[in-house]
Amino acid sequence: GDSACVIPATSLSEGVLDTIRRHTYALAEALEICGLMNIQYAVKDEQVYIIEVNPRASRTVPFVSKAIGVPLAKLAALSMVGGKLADIGFTEEITPTHFSVKEAVFPFVRFPGIDVILSPEMKSTGEVMGIDADHGVAFMKSQLAAGNPIPSGGNVFVSVRDSDKAAVLPLARELVGIGFRIFATKGTRLALKAAGVTSEPVLRIADGSPSILDMIHEGQIQWIVNTPSSDVVSRGDEVKMRSATVIKGIPITTTVAGMGAAVAGLAGVRKAGHVSVKTLQEHHVNAIKLNFNIETARPAK
Repeated sequence: GDSACVIPATSLSEGVLDTIRRHTYALAEALEICGLMNIQYAVKDEQVYIIEVNPRASRTVPFVSKAIGVPLAKLAALSMVGGKLADIGFTEEITPTHFSVKEAVFPFVRFPGIDVILSPEMKSTGEVMGIDADHGVAFMKSQLAAGNPIPSGGNVFVSVRDSDKAAVLPLARELVGIGFRIFATKGTRLALKAAGVTSEPVLRIADGSPSILDMIHEGQIQWIVNTPSSDVVSRGDEVKMRSATVIKGIPITTTVAGMGAAVAGLAGVRKAGHVSVKTLQEHHVNAIKLNFNIETARPAK
């Protein structure tokens, strides 16, 4: 429920997508579900795993409906009382020409001191949506709507766990090319230096002042990229830093995937020169025409 997602998928291969389609159709037929069905998949190294299947809707359904221009809840209700999708005119998967990004909205600013890192416990209080022909720009729109606007320049603090360092290096290099000034603690800075990426040193909170916490309070940081570590000292520092970031209203990114989407968004905005806005109706002006004036059979008693 707290997840962000994008339609159409940008990080899944065609092979994985075909596998997901095949499993979805098979599950719907085997379970004899009429209406909406919620499936949670996980993908690791091109292997698709099924976590759970539920014969119900999820709050992703309104997002998908707006993304593809089809009122899925209405279609599900009609099918549950005997309507046929063939009669309605909805028989093929729709792949929109634009990208839609869903982002969760959190109430962290109202709870000083709370850590922003997510867990299985849902914490979001709403969702927003960004749409654009460029998937990076769609992501940027979603962050702006969620109150986490990614800056176009300035100072960015980058501190990531060891397993994320290799993936972050090319993204950090792009940020420097855009004009960002990178600040990093010792471990991340050494990795950046080895890759030829320029960065400025900053102390961890536990190592004294001036630390990243001081820079946050003094307004010297415009964006923070931090993936949580397992080290006890680092974890304690990170909680304090992330809490201060929320209070100061500084945008924060806590996953490599999020950083990658942000970098793509910055590149997309620079290429376009501006961010355009269109209504849902404009996005779906060529959407398929559905027939809702059908006689539906009564459900079996």
